[in-house]
Amino acid sequence: MSRPSLAKIAPYVPGTSIEEVRRKLGLDRIVKLASNENPLGSSPKAMAALGSIDRLHLYFDDAHTELREKIAAPYGLGAANVVLGHGSNELVNIAAEMLLEAGDEAVMAEQSFSLYRLVVALQGATPVEVPLREYAHDPDAMLAAIGPRTKMVFVCDPNNPTGTALSAKAWKHFLERLPEPVTLVVDQAYREYMDADGVDAVPLVTARPNTLVLRTMSKIYGLASLRFGYGFADVETIGWLNRVRLPFNVSRPAALGAAGALDDAAFVARSVETNERGKAYLSAEYARLGMRMIPTQANFYAVEVPCTATRAYDDLLARGIIVRSGDALHLPGHLRITIGTDAENRSLIGAIDELLPQWRAD
Repeated sequence: MSRPSLAKIAPYVPGTSIEEVRRKLGLDRIVKLASNENPLGSSPKAMAALGSIDRLHLYFDDAHTELREKIAAPYGLGAANVVLGHGSNELVNIAAEMLLEAGDEAVMAEQSFSLYRLVVALQGATPVEVPLREYAHDPDAMLAAIGPRTKMVFVCDPNNPTGTALSAKAWKHFLERLPEPVTLVVDQAYREYMDADGVDAVPLVTARPNTLVLRTMSKIYGLASLRFGYGFADVETIGWLNRVRLPFNVSRPAALGAAGALDDAAFVARSVETNERGKAYLSAEYARLGMRMIPTQANFYAVEVPCTATRAYDDLLARGIIVRSGDALHLPGHLRITIGTDAENRSLIGAIDELLPQWRAD
């Protein structure tokens, strides 16, 4: 009885949870470096805001006008330029529902966030996947993949699972050649971790209508469990997205927590500092070990392993360290690993140091 397009789709598989490892292996100490969460926890100002929650028996204002104004203000935009979602994942799905029908196409990188191909296929449309070049998006190949049925192009910047980002020059080249009718979706879930020369895509929504830029509170703000994402676009696009968006898709706790987090510049700065320190340490350690760590502009990275990714994942899991196998991410021979606290990073490197001789011998 289900739609034929569902037969082509495998369910999304998240990273292994701490609870799952504890049940299976009975370990007390577990280090989770699999899902790109903030190792410092949650924004203190968000947590303080959550302490004042009341009126949970009432429906909240579904417009969230003040919150959308607060999100838009730093860019000189208004509430009408912002759409809210149950995480940015929901906004990916809403955008696909808004645009795609059977026979349509959407272009994306092959080694990128798996949700893109899932939501496209769910609409009966065709995901057109373009291989990365040197672990980064290949603008020329993506442009070449655009055909008469292409409705959308997804760019994950920084890209998940590689952590790479497009340069300003690459963006300019891409945007000058991207056909105007094609909707560009730029997923910048990790924007706050980017280097100073990283491109903030939000100004594109005024420079290039038909562009949707996504952000989330799940990463640097540490609010993954609250499920709060937001998107920027021109007013007309936001209007169409709101026709698809389910009413009350953002809960009152999520909205209050997000509003508090937006004021927490100190937590964001501390998170960036911790991430940069971890990145420098890990880069030096992998160089010492003779392993290739892909340069990253996110709070995670991809590292090449001298065995199968699944073997490396299993061996680390047995030691209570959860990472992500590249075999599940179209990135064989690599692990995707979150940058953790200093102690977590040292635990990881200590385990790899001990396992590496076995990996190389086999």
